[in-house]
Amino acid sequence: MAKLILQNVEKRYETFHAIKGVDLSIDDREFVVFVGPSGCGKTTLLRMIAGLEEITGGDFSIDGVRANDIPPDKRGLAMVFQTYALYPHMTVADNMGFALKMAKVPRDEIKAKVAHAAAMLQLDKVLDRRPKALSGGQRQRVAIGRAIVRNPKGFLFDEPLSNLDAALRVQMRTELVKLNKQLQTTMIYVTHDQIEAMTMADRIVVLNAGIIEQVGSPLELYNNPANLFVAGFIGSPKMNLLEGVVTARDDRHVDVTLDDAGSVTLVADRVNVAPGTRVTVGMRPEHTALVTDGPIGGVADFVEHLGNETLVYVKRPDGRLLIVKADDLAGVRMGDAVTLAPRGDRSLLFGPDGKALLRREFHLH
Repeated sequence: MAKLILQNVEKRYETFHAIKGVDLSIDDREFVVFVGPSGCGKTTLLRMIAGLEEITGGDFSIDGVRANDIPPDKRGLAMVFQTYALYPHMTVADNMGFALKMAKVPRDEIKAKVAHAAAMLQLDKVLDRRPKALSGGQRQRVAIGRAIVRNPKGFLFDEPLSNLDAALRVQMRTELVKLNKQLQTTMIYVTHDQIEAMTMADRIVVLNAGIIEQVGSPLELYNNPANLFVAGFIGSPKMNLLEGVVTARDDRHVDVTLDDAGSVTLVADRVNVAPGTRVTVGMRPEHTALVTDGPIGGVADFVEHLGNETLVYVKRPDGRLLIVKADDLAGVRMGDAVTLAPRGDRSLLFGPDGKALLRREFHLH
């Protein structure tokens, strides 16, 4: 079990500042996902936690002990990489137990630990096979099993599912979450796929250009993004964003006149924004409705029928695409002129600095 704390952690490569003063606390047994665009620093931060990259500033501790200078093999953390790196000439059992063998652990103890991990990962029937006789999912399980037998304080996963096909990725996501509950240990998982982050994490850490933009539960980030970067990154399809000017406000509402569109009214208690302020209105596709006489006009550029719902891609006069999530009986066809309206009680508002101006209540049902 491991509680990990990063305090003002930095990473510099000569002239490149990769990690810029990260503060983060990861609780014991928590499943935390680092997510962000390519080059944001998520893998670098994971490797710094593992000890594979030197920390050039700040402090990192494991269970209250400063770990900056502790070598990787002494940190009690096990890393699972994107590539499985299995020994092709060894059986599954030998691959899983190799690190223990090198550590001179007694043979009977190795056998017992391998058998326990194999049963947990549903590998007990393939222990005598070699990697070439395994599926991609089984190989990934062997790599995870190799980490489990070491009984680490925590697991570090670096995009471990990216080499698997779509269906297998979904299955493995579920298995990793279950594994976290079974093992009762800390897990940090790196991915560029925000859907993986949303479905797996207790908390998500959104990184951008070496800084943390926001930390929170998946629903917190989805319903209350801290800024425009998080709003645009979290959610699939992406949030619709339209610029405008605040024209009026009272204790309960804010009126915004959108650029090249009509006015919209947002339910917004106690929002500190003055008329004349430039703002951005954020509307999730499911909170944007096709209506007969809405303030936002456009043409249905593409209609995607998914069975239980329809995604309508509406091209605005400036060429920008907005996405509406409708039921499958919407009856919209490509080329139709349509108008849209946001749900005033669910839409978000961002100030001229890109930071969120209001928070939405949300409840788990």
